[in-house]
Amino acid sequence: MALLNKNRGSVFPCRFFLLFAPFLMHLSNQSTIAAENNPPKPMNVLFIAIDDLNHWVGHLGRNTQTKTPNIDRLAKRGVTFKHAYCAAPVCNPSRASLMSGMRPGTTGVYDNGQNWAPVISVKDTLTTQFLNAGYDVFGAGKIYHGSVHRDGEWTSYFEDRPIRQKKLLAHPSAKDDGVGGISFKPLVDDARLADDITIDHGITQLEARHDKPFFLALGLHKPHMSWDVPKKYYDLFPLDSIELPPTIEDDLSDVPPAGIAMANPKGDHRKILKSGRWKEAIQGYLAAIAYCDAQVGRLLDAFDRSPYASNTMIVLWGDHGWHLGEKEHWRKFALWEESTRTPFIWVVPGITSPDSTCNRTVDLMSVYPTICELAEVPIPAHVEGKSIKSLLLAPHAAWDHPAITTWHRNNHAIRTERWRYIHYADGSEELYDHEIDPYEWKNLANDPKLRATKEQLRLRLPERNVAELPRDRNSQE
Repeated sequence: MALLNKNRGSVFPCRFFLLFAPFLMHLSNQSTIAAENNPPKPMNVLFIAIDDLNHWVGHLGRNTQTKTPNIDRLAKRGVTFKHAYCAAPVCNPSRASLMSGMRPGTTGVYDNGQNWAPVISVKDTLTTQFLNAGYDVFGAGKIYHGSVHRDGEWTSYFEDRPIRQKKLLAHPSAKDDGVGGISFKPLVDDARLADDITIDHGITQLEARHDKPFFLALGLHKPHMSWDVPKKYYDLFPLDSIELPPTIEDDLSDVPPAGIAMANPKGDHRKILKSGRWKEAIQGYLAAIAYCDAQVGRLLDAFDRSPYASNTMIVLWGDHGWHLGEKEHWRKFALWEESTRTPFIWVVPGITSPDSTCNRTVDLMSVYPTICELAEVPIPAHVEGKSIKSLLLAPHAAWDHPAITTWHRNNHAIRTERWRYIHYADGSEELYDHEIDPYEWKNLANDPKLRATKEQLRLRLPERNVAELPRDRNSQE
């Protein structure tokens, strides 16, 4: 039977509406009141920092022999940045910059052994913003260099230093402690490292009931040296299968003295070559990465079991990269690709799409403003980085902010999607075209045809370069 009569127009719907309008208005008011009384819950934050992990991660494709199934499965849940770079290629200034929102040239924190606390106020740090916003803020492991933490920035912080200082038993197959300063050996398979305990603490927090939104920061030490991890991780990489990284002879022949001084090829690299144990060292690094990945897997499994999985953003970042003989260099402490590129993954409910990749160049100064913006926490005026929320929503969106890395005063690398430009304090330069030279083998800084390119990149150099803070510790690690 038709509800409408052509001759009577829409009388029935009008009468229906008039009859039920008060009821519909009541439902609308109730919905509004319910929404006001039950606003959306603030988003939790799971913040995973990894020490000395370069881009030898499976989904980044730079190294085909690495085994990182758990970091890779996290990447498939959200957005991974293929070209993410540290603010400084060493632990202390990288972490101080990320957590404060201020670059090394602003604070004077350029190296390890420089005490950041006097120049970075408690009120300015990332975790303090979340405390002020009503969050519980928990920490464990290495967030700042050496697991240093201060009262007033955390609800609680689990101290793991006594665990890290505990003597671990070497596996009977271990030859020694490595080659010179490059330290590696297998441990007995039941060895419990500090990272095991850090992740235990993280799992406990995920299993606990939280009446307030939380910010949970967990810092993994491995694959920082020494690469002493249980032998089962070494066994994943038989020595006869190890591949050396791509290198060329006399790679440093076109590098200015300032760059060579940073690389120190007569140090670690010469010792490794003389020992004949280059593959063993790489095996140790790969084993330490696999161990780290297993800890990430334990954490993700607990996260998936928790009641917080649907309302928690995850950000995973490495504090800087690492060389294993590329450009005749070992460790970090340089401004090239290997020492500055890091894994960088975001999973944000309602924002990121699964299995997304962003090829824009970003740096870790983006972490502070992005987390705050996503959690609707105010971003302090002192923060120097740019939020990457637009790239999380649309990974192919336009982006005109290069990544900037600083290593000691007035030494900077500018990384765009095509170019790496390095400007040293003495005015010397390097320029690499990543479209044709991904391993940075040919320095184009003296090519007259690229003078305009250099000038454009030079405009991106940081304007602030305050004096370095004094060193008050001897550690280079």
